[in-house]
Amino acid sequence: MLNKAIRFFRMIWGGQPVGWKTLLPGLALTAVLLVLPTGFEGARIYQGTEKVRATVLEVDDSAIVDVGLVRTGEQSCLLRIEEGSFAGQQTHAANLLSGSLSQDKIFAPGDSAFVVVSHQNGRITTVTMIDHYRLHWEALLAILFAALLILFAGPGGLRALLSFVITVLAVWKIMIPACLRGRDPIGVGLVLVTLLTVVIIVFVYGFDRRSLVAVLGSLLGVLTACALSMMFTGALQIHGAIMSDSESLLYSGYESLDLTRIFMATIFIGASGAMMDLSVDITSGISEVVRKKPGITPWEAIGSGMRIGQAAMGTMTTTLLLAYAGSCLTQLMVFMAQGTPILNILNYKYIAGEILYTLAGSFGLVTVAPFTAVAGGLLLTRQNPKDQNSLRR
Repeated sequence: MLNKAIRFFRMIWGGQPVGWKTLLPGLALTAVLLVLPTGFEGARIYQGTEKVRATVLEVDDSAIVDVGLVRTGEQSCLLRIEEGSFAGQQTHAANLLSGSLSQDKIFAPGDSAFVVVSHQNGRITTVTMIDHYRLHWEALLAILFAALLILFAGPGGLRALLSFVITVLAVWKIMIPACLRGRDPIGVGLVLVTLLTVVIIVFVYGFDRRSLVAVLGSLLGVLTACALSMMFTGALQIHGAIMSDSESLLYSGYESLDLTRIFMATIFIGASGAMMDLSVDITSGISEVVRKKPGITPWEAIGSGMRIGQAAMGTMTTTLLLAYAGSCLTQLMVFMAQGTPILNILNYKYIAGEILYTLAGSFGLVTVAPFTAVAGGLLLTRQNPKDQNSLRR
């Protein structure tokens, strides 16, 4: 049975080499990003506190006032601290309700809660109930995702997982702190997307001309989306405050931030992953055509790349549309429930922002196909011996 399982996964993986020459730089970059400080670790509001898991033992709902769907008042809870310096101790905490379904939480006996324990001189002063404790389920989901990816994709899945981790760390450790410090979001976004595009595509192809073709095609599409976002954000008179929690950011002491340029950056950053995907697909198609027909001319290769792009663009643009539409689904439901005319809906600034998200990203995505096809036709039909060996593998 074990031998059959081994043969099965060897068949799925296709004998792919792990590719340590490309993985090692990625692992090194991951290690650097993990230890890189953001500069925002020492938030004053959390000094002298411990963020730990607690178990809810008892609840008292007598102070909660229900008015239709709105619940206000206070829920009193008896907790047992499960972690940290005060593990095992029981304490009381108040769960304040503001009447917001999106922010309020109701606890029941046996629930796990994420709490902030404030202490002084070795004694608990106050306990703030943040929310239900979800970190263990999130960790389980992440482990299952990583295991499934590596199990069915083998070394390719390992590279994809590493790309995923690098992307998350780069956004958290580079993009967000730089924007908070007042750096230009568009410049930082372009640098970040360039870095991630190069790293991720090198994981796919290694260091050869296919990587150069895919990177060029993807980044030219990103630049197109960036230019459109800058042009039409002003034309549509859209302010960056339409982004979720953006006003809260201003009121937190960052009133100098340019929310509108942050909004522009989110447009091409959000579409860059799909552009990378399409660019890699077209590059792989052209390289396979060149491998099967070494004497193909650059114009023939460009034509093949264009036809491959035509087949992929329809689904890619629909993917972006569904992703963006899903983020404002409830808002559209409110408009329909109230009988709002379609012209009013299309002219509403939040919807105009989503339309700009979709169309600017899709416009950049459409341009990736010709950019990649031209780059692939010109570069992959003139291979040096080392690149020819890469294509044959």
